[in-house]
Formats: sequence, structure tokens, C-alpha cells
Amino acid sequence: MNFKRISYYLGLFCFPISMLAFINILYSSYFDYFLSINSYIITLIVSLFTGIALILVGRKSEKKISFIEQLILIILVYSLSAFFISLPFYLSNYQVTFLNAFFESISGITGTGFSIFENIKYLDPTLIIWRSSSQWIGGLYFLFFLTLIFSNKQFAYKMNEFTYSGEGRINSENNIKQLLSKIFIMYSFLSFVIFLMLNISDVRMFNSLNLSMSLISTGGFIPTNTLNKIIDSNPQKLVFIFSLLFSMLNFFLLFNIFKKKVIIRKHEEDLYLIILSIILILIVYLDSYSALDIIISVLSSLGNSGLSLIKSDNNLSLYFILITVIGGSLISNTSGIKFTRIYILLKTVSSEIIKLISPNNIINKNIFSSENKITDENIKISFLIFISFFISLFILSSILIVDNIDFEKSFKLSILTITNTTSSGMYGIEQLNFGNLLTTSKLSLIIFMIIGKIELVSVFLIIKKLLFKD
Repeated sequence: MNFKRISYYLGLFCFPISMLAFINILYSSYFDYFLSINSYIITLIVSLFTGIALILVGRKSEKKISFIEQLILIILVYSLSAFFISLPFYLSNYQVTFLNAFFESISGITGTGFSIFENIKYLDPTLIIWRSSSQWIGGLYFLFFLTLIFSNKQFAYKMNEFTYSGEGRINSENNIKQLLSKIFIMYSFLSFVIFLMLNISDVRMFNSLNLSMSLISTGGFIPTNTLNKIIDSNPQKLVFIFSLLFSMLNFFLLFNIFKKKVIIRKHEEDLYLIILSIILILIVYLDSYSALDIIISVLSSLGNSGLSLIKSDNNLSLYFILITVIGGSLISNTSGIKFTRIYILLKTVSSEIIKLISPNNIINKNIFSSENKITDENIKISFLIFISFFISLFILSSILIVDNIDFEKSFKLSILTITNTTSSGMYGIEQLNFGNLLTTSKLSLIIFMIIGKIELVSVFLIIKKLLFKD
């Protein structure tokens, strides 16, 4: 384990936070929000010098990073970035404790959307933008991490063969740098497109800016207390649907669209996801809700945003919560188990049942209808991810119940935490005050928000590497 090498890359991830702080300084100066400007100056200085120090520590180390080192790097990036992001909350005039500030920042950078603030409309506008920015940078980081991990051939843990959808295999450091640059450009461009479309559909510019950062990252922070105060017309809802849909599909689909090289065979995961979305929408369609509101709720749940325009009863809220477990594409900002893994498990189970009934039948083991075969390694990893999800669910639910949160709320909150989905009226727990939770509950939610992003299997692999020799 080379911690100097990890230090070098960790330092690089500090600079985007410095840039966000600098942008907020400019914003505060332009609109005369001088009450909060010092907190962003401090954040800029601390993140900038920390980044420089970490790079200096690891500058002479070998730059090639192993799979386990990548996993450790991800945890450290989330933790250190959250510390920097928490500073403006902690240094604000809202008397926020450091734990609450750190909770808010972790919630932002993981795209979960839990908030310690009860009334968003009374927040400093710069702080609202800072919350949204934390989601945006967290989403960008996650796409970077996925690219790095999927490109690593040391472990087949992430099912590399199903990921890039026509972008080709990554076999050199230059390829990775080029791909990361492409991701940044496309991510920024799509954020701007969503912002522009929301603005054109008569959403206020300030709200459009914050919502665009939330939607592209599948985060849950919004600039008001309820989404209904921002989104009410059909054109606005259609823009919302478009944004939710693309945030849960394979990010490389966007590259191929712009290249005009979209081949259905290479994007079958996305096609099946769209079909699944249609089925889930048809199942839950009720006359009491408009069709567009139902579509938003289903796509928001499947894409782990949790943003909705409706409040649902217990039965319907449970339906939407269970959808969050599915997740979106392997290469997307969504969490959950991920659709492809669930597909592999279901196909494996159905194949085994067919074998029992008719042993002589030839069973198709292709993933979707592609040439890629479902391997024993794919099945093993999908099963491990599935089991680890429910282990996480059991542990977190137990902790929350001990902290005097009732069983139903603990169960729902645990699923939303592990799937990095914000609480809302759609899930029946919008009134939960996270700022007033016990310290053990907050710390548990912080840990499992991170685990929701990196998956419990990753934690097991790190522990195995640190405690046991190969």
C-alpha cells in the first residue's frame, strides 16, 4: 500500500473545491453578500494549501494506482471534500454545529440530499448555491471514480465488459486522461443545457441554476422547501423528466449521441431501463395523479434523486422506495444495486429453474441480447452486492431503531440512505428533522451515505487488504 501515491491524487481532488469557493467569493462580491464571504475565503485557503501539501508529499511516488488504493482514495476524497464543504456551513451565522455541517456536506457530495436546515428559503443565497455545488462536484467525482475503477483490470469486481458502451477498452494512462476530460466537458455541457431549458420554461434563473446541478448529479438539494414551488407547468415538468432520464442512463450514451454513433446493440442496458421505467409507470398510474407527476416520481426513484411533486400514502410510498433499490445504469450517478446486476441475478435464477424443469434445454446466458456472456464471476459479484445491500440495510435500521426512530421510518430512511435518495413526501418521511437526530444516528447515516456510493463490498475488500496479507 503506497499512501504517498494516494496522497498525490487526493491533493488533485482538493483544487475543484478551491475553484468552487473562488466562484462563491465572486458571487458574494457581485451581489454584496459580504456577511458570508469570509467563510468562502477560508475554505479557498484551506483547500488550496491542503491540496498543494498533499501533492508535495506524493510528487515523487509512482503514479500508477492499484484497485484497492483507488477504493481508499474514493473514501478519502469524499471525507476530505466534505470537510472543506462543511466549513461555510459551520462558519455561517446559522449556529450550525460541526457535525451538522459535516452531515450536510456528506449528504451533498454523495448526492443523498438529506438536510439539517428546516427552512431553506431563509438561507443565504450563497449557501444555497454552495449546497447545490457540493452535489454537482460530487456527481463529477463519482463519474471520475467509475471510469478509474472500470479501467482497472486487477479485479473484475465491477463487470468491466458491460460498461463503456462503444467507447472501447481503456488501456493507457493517456486514454484515461482523455476520457476524464470528455466526462468533465460533457457533464458541464449537459448541466448548462438543463439550466437553459429550465430557464426557457420560465423557472427563475437562480432556481434553474440550483436545479440543474441537482438533476445532473441525481442529488436531492433544491433551493426551496418544496419542489412544487418551482415546477408547476407542463413544459417545466417535461424538462424535469428529460433531465431525470438522462441522469440515470449510461453516461457514455451521451458521447455516442453527439458522435451520431448510437448503436442499440451497445446500449441495450439503457433500452431495457427505459422499458422498465415504462412498465413501472403503467403499474402505478392512478387517476388521482397526473401522468407527468407519476413519470417524475418513478424516474426520480429509479434514478435515486427522490425529487417529486406528489405526496403518497403508505402503500404507494413503499412502492417508490423499493424502486430506488434497482438504480440506473452501471455508468451513471445513480446508486442502488444497479439494474444490470439485478438483471443478471434474475436471469440466473430463471435459468436454474428451467434447468430443474427441463435439464436438456439449451439456456441462453447472454447479457441482454449482446454477445457478452454472463460469467460465474458476474453472478458471484452481483450476488455479493445484493447481499451486502441487505446487510447494510439491517445494520443501519437496527442502529436507527435503537435511537428511538420507529420501525417504519427507520426502514424507509435506511433504504434511502444506502441508495443515496433524498427523503420527500413521495416516501412519507419529508418531515424528518435531521438536525435533531442523535449523534449516533447522524454518524451512522454519514457512514452509510458513503457506503451507498462505494458499496459495502468495497469496504470489505479494503479491510481484507489492510488486515490480511495476500
